[in-house]
Amino acid sequence: MSFREELKKQRWDDHRFYHHSRINQSLHLFSACCFLATYALVFTSPIAAAVSGWILAMVSRQIGHFFFEPKAFDEANQVTHEHKEAIKVGYNLHRKVVLLSLWGLTPFFLLWQPSVFGLFQPHENNHQYAHNLSLLWIYLGIGAVLFRTLQLFIQDSILTGMAWFTKILTDPFHDIKLYHRAPLEVMRGNLYDPIVTVSGDHANLR
Repeated sequence: MSFREELKKQRWDDHRFYHHSRINQSLHLFSACCFLATYALVFTSPIAAAVSGWILAMVSRQIGHFFFEPKAFDEANQVTHEHKEAIKVGYNLHRKVVLLSLWGLTPFFLLWQPSVFGLFQPHENNHQYAHNLSLLWIYLGIGAVLFRTLQLFIQDSILTGMAWFTKILTDPFHDIKLYHRAPLEVMRGNLYDPIVTVSGDHANLR
């Protein structure tokens, strides 16, 4: 399988397995826009980038997965939720709980260790604390992506890891392309995306 084919496969599996709910898709559309803002802000305003990337983008994205995606047997793909969790290339729900827990603990960690073991200039006021916390959140996000990529290099292959790494970085653009009509479908009362066929290398949406 070529890099392009592996990337296409991961994107399709991600959509057909984990994005049935149009509410989840709508939240992903919002999240994608926030992530694009994060890309633009990360080198100029770390605080704004961290708020956009973690509080707005990541939280809304995971609300969609945890609360709106069906967890019952997947009739469209003929697999159980447990099977999908087991074969998830990136961060499945269990891994997301770990990552979000680390994110939630970082404000307390920074209070306990203001210099982050000598890596940061300790904060002297609330603005400096917010700045350091934002940097910590940004580094956590980068670290999470790199950690999982290296895991995939070891567990699967370099091709799989590089395709997933590319997918994660380009997901905001792809999500906007894929889910830009989702809010309209929700307003029409079409709450689930009717995936109808999965045949070999070809899959179609009604």
